Amino acid sequence: MRYIGGKSRLLEFIEKTIVAHTTNARSVLDIFSGSGAVSSYLKEKNYNVISNDILYFSYVLNRGSIGLADVPKFNKLGIPDVLTHLNNLKLEDTPFSAEQLFITNNYSPTGDCKRMYFQPDNAVKIDIIRLTIEDWRTTGLLNDNEYFYLLACLINAVPYVANITGVYAAYLKFWDARTFNALHLTAPSICNTQTAARCFNGDFRDIATQASDILYADPPYNERDYFPNYHLLETIARYDYPPIKGITGLRTYTKSPFCSKKEVSGAFRDLIENANSRYILISYNNEALLSTENLSEICMSYARPGSFHLFEKEYRRYKNKIPNNKEGLKEQLYLFEKI
Repeated sequence: MRYIGGKSRLLEFIEKTIVAHTTNARSVLDIFSGSGAVSSYLKEKNYNVISNDILYFSYVLNRGSIGLADVPKFNKLGIPDVLTHLNNLKLEDTPFSAEQLFITNNYSPTGDCKRMYFQPDNAVKIDIIRLTIEDWRTTGLLNDNEYFYLLACLINAVPYVANITGVYAAYLKFWDARTFNALHLTAPSICNTQTAARCFNGDFRDIATQASDILYADPPYNERDYFPNYHLLETIARYDYPPIKGITGLRTYTKSPFCSKKEVSGAFRDLIENANSRYILISYNNEALLSTENLSEICMSYARPGSFHLFEKEYRRYKNKIPNNKEGLKEQLYLFEKI
């Protein structure tokens, strides 16, 4: 999944930093896990991984992939190929009414709705697949592993038919070619290493208390909160019929303190103070909300003498039309051993 701030091109940089500058570190708490790229990579490298994100759809993606040791069996369903069954569902084959189709009624040009996030056929398909998964769980036909596996399949499929440029903060006013494709669920990759993977959906201050060798933090870098950019995936994952408002149908959310100039410094201190980890590893960049000097000062105030390191790597920004500062954009890793 394309994800703002995703670290898919920095995975080796992160791992090499861990290997070279930590001792006997085998467990990592990925406290802002997002799409799960770092957690998945480190699990494959045989680290014991704990992933967390306050966004429920991110939790779903991680719980339904790295949170599993193997592909679920779906023994209670009695369906030979569950994904094929869901891909072939038609509204008339389900017990659901048109009034239950939240995505169709609110994010597709159907009836009074003018929003153009999905073609009507794909919106209906998202709804009936999501409702079917929930119905199966409610009636005891799915265990937790099976439930989150199927939800992860659905969330992963949505971007391939969404009428967006990359995020859900706005929809296109014309139909992109991808939207004419039929929504299609595919099986996520399951890493069946022997290392453990636990997944959480909580506030970073609470989850930081989980014991680990390394706390890896990749918080938001600027004032643009992640939630509005992914609100539609959040609603599909929760499917809780929330009140929505505005042109994009945004649900209510609480802004991250890492996206506030007034709160970001305190947020980093809260994170580090609550950390139950020997090492702290923070991803940030030199154009972020908190300056390199200020974040370095915060880190050093919690670091064992001589343990603080700052590593930088030149990096292409998400929106390359924005000019670099005079130093150029640099991805940063702040690493230290906590006092």
